[in-house]
Amino acid sequence: MGVIPTQRETVSRAPSPAPGIPARRSADRRAVVHATLGGGPLAAGAARGLVRAALAEWAQLGLPGAASLPERLIDDAMLVVSELVTNAVVHAGTDVELACRLETSGEPEAEGGEVGAGGKGPVLLVEVSDHHPSRAPRDGGVELPYDIPEYGRGLRLVSVLSEAWGVTYRTGVKTVWARLPAEGTRTDDDFEAYDDTQALGRGLRAGEVPAPEPQRGPHDQEWLDHGALSFLAEASDLLAGHLDEDHVAALTAQLLVPRLADWCAVWLEDESMGRGSWSDGGGAGGGGNGGRWGSGGYVGPGPRLTGVWHRSEERVEELRGALEKDPPRPPDTSRTGPVPVPWPGDALGDVHEQAREDAREDAREDACGGGPGREDTGAALAYRLVAGGRPLGTLVIGRAGAICFPDEVTGLVEDLSRRVALAVGAARQYARQATISRILQRGLLPGAVAEIPGISSALVYEPCDKGGPSGDFYDLFPAGAGRWCFAVGDVQGKGPEAAVVIGLARPWLRLLAREGYRVADVLDRLNQLLLDDATETADAAARALVAAEGRHGPPGAAAGPTGGAGGSFASAVPGGLGAVRPGEGPQTRFLSLLYGELVPFDGGVRCTLASAGHPLPLVLRAGGEVLTAAEPQTLLGVVEDETYTSGSFELWPGDSLLCVTDGVTERRCGPRQFDDGDGLASALAGCAGLSAQLIAERISRLVHEFGEQPPEDDLALLVLQTG
Repeated sequence: MGVIPTQRETVSRAPSPAPGIPARRSADRRAVVHATLGGGPLAAGAARGLVRAALAEWAQLGLPGAASLPERLIDDAMLVVSELVTNAVVHAGTDVELACRLETSGEPEAEGGEVGAGGKGPVLLVEVSDHHPSRAPRDGGVELPYDIPEYGRGLRLVSVLSEAWGVTYRTGVKTVWARLPAEGTRTDDDFEAYDDTQALGRGLRAGEVPAPEPQRGPHDQEWLDHGALSFLAEASDLLAGHLDEDHVAALTAQLLVPRLADWCAVWLEDESMGRGSWSDGGGAGGGGNGGRWGSGGYVGPGPRLTGVWHRSEERVEELRGALEKDPPRPPDTSRTGPVPVPWPGDALGDVHEQAREDAREDAREDACGGGPGREDTGAALAYRLVAGGRPLGTLVIGRAGAICFPDEVTGLVEDLSRRVALAVGAARQYARQATISRILQRGLLPGAVAEIPGISSALVYEPCDKGGPSGDFYDLFPAGAGRWCFAVGDVQGKGPEAAVVIGLARPWLRLLAREGYRVADVLDRLNQLLLDDATETADAAARALVAAEGRHGPPGAAAGPTGGAGGSFASAVPGGLGAVRPGEGPQTRFLSLLYGELVPFDGGVRCTLASAGHPLPLVLRAGGEVLTAAEPQTLLGVVEDETYTSGSFELWPGDSLLCVTDGVTERRCGPRQFDDGDGLASALAGCAGLSAQLIAERISRLVHEFGEQPPEDDLALLVLQTG
């Protein structure tokens, strides 16, 4: 990479200002919008929505120049914002700063002091900044076979749409800006969209362009105007909104038909197949039995036909059957671009004679030749779907009565296929993560709660993040000798870190209980267990850091596994754990826990429990009185050699014990929490006379109704009621 420039690189495409025009422009302070966007796949769509809303608001307020902005400028702004934000997200990976302002007179001065050429009408200035200035903006280049560009048309498109653009580097920040004039400064020949040798005109907006007749070349030229670029941006938003690969395939087919093709089919393949599934004459398709075509015939497993669509809906199943029976077989290739494939048999061969004649005439006008026999059926192209160097499937499009596809269409579909591949890859990553999370969640919670003689139980468990392990857990199990034990806990944080703590705590709770340890002793030992585990994790992190940096501790550190008598390796490292860089050290593992033991006897149940940093349990007597059933104590995993205590009480027939996590007590509605002013006790008092199940449902409903927004924390609730 070249040297990072220290000042803005400016490209001006506008004529020099005439004498008498001010050298600067003025901007109404209200005609400015600024936002910070997260560096994710939805940033571009959010940026477009923000700018479009700002332009509409400025026009409604009657700001100078806002009401006279042409629709062409608004469309240009959407495309430039989309490309600049996408460029920043993909190549910087940081949060993105977006600024947009409307200037109405004179000459604009963009950020950094550079003054570009101007015009007489309003000018919209767009600036996008990221926080990774060591990466230069990417603008085309040679593509490796499996290096899929994720940056759209990038700065080439920006340079076409703007009268001036540039890049500013400051400490820690890189800003790409573009100035969009209300009065156009470019000619039609400047608008290169998808082919380096063929220029496209401008004219219709995306919403005003009718879908072309797929077999007619002149209609392609009209639709592949500015509307095609808007179509690509909107399609990207639609694809990013789906996290199921089958839905992505189905959406892709319906996006392409009938705008760009008469029919479309998408095959998806297992990534374990690797590259080269087209080799030996193998097809990109797969039959109904999940195989693929090879030199020895049809073998499996292989791609599966996932999405099929035809401009005539009644022919979709006919097309699917033909493609499953005889899928296209493109040659072995590592390209992501279009590869011609044979027309799929007789199922689509009965195109109208007039359509064939129109296609032949268009082809003669465009000097576009076709393969032998193609004029009697149609043209079909295959695109490999590749993301992150991994082939994910194949996209095939076809147009009846055509000799070949125009270059502009093939370029547009190729660009869309790259976005489809990225969407499929994201959907698969999400599916893998969701599967792992479900497996973890099943392993962290009991398969079923125990049934206790004379006691009915009810449980409400609602993880906030449906796609990841929860930080809350519960258990209710027999401990032997006529005892049953229960636990409701909450781990600091969520996700894998929380899963580690729950996976450590819950089995030890059961083991210690079944070994006959009392309630307080169980908490003492679990507290020490968490502290020991944290120490071992810190030692491992310190050793890894020393090994990575090539440093060695003092001589005493090598005396034994713990770095000397009575010490840990972490303490022997210079600076201790302070030498660990932020984010690389072990995470402190706190656990709040409510743990108790139930022993039924004639006429009631004796309950012994203790709370370690957990919301205190409540007892609802049969007569409606509500009591607090424990004393607050320290969180587990915080204080060395902490001694915990427990308390005992009796539950008589009709009494209920309510145990919750902080997702209930700290449920928010503005500045208020659900348990403010003993809100939970008041809610429980209103449940007198209800069964355990109805109490659980009522408390859960009241918690949800307390705030307008969905809960932001996990929620666990256990009710135990004597019969």
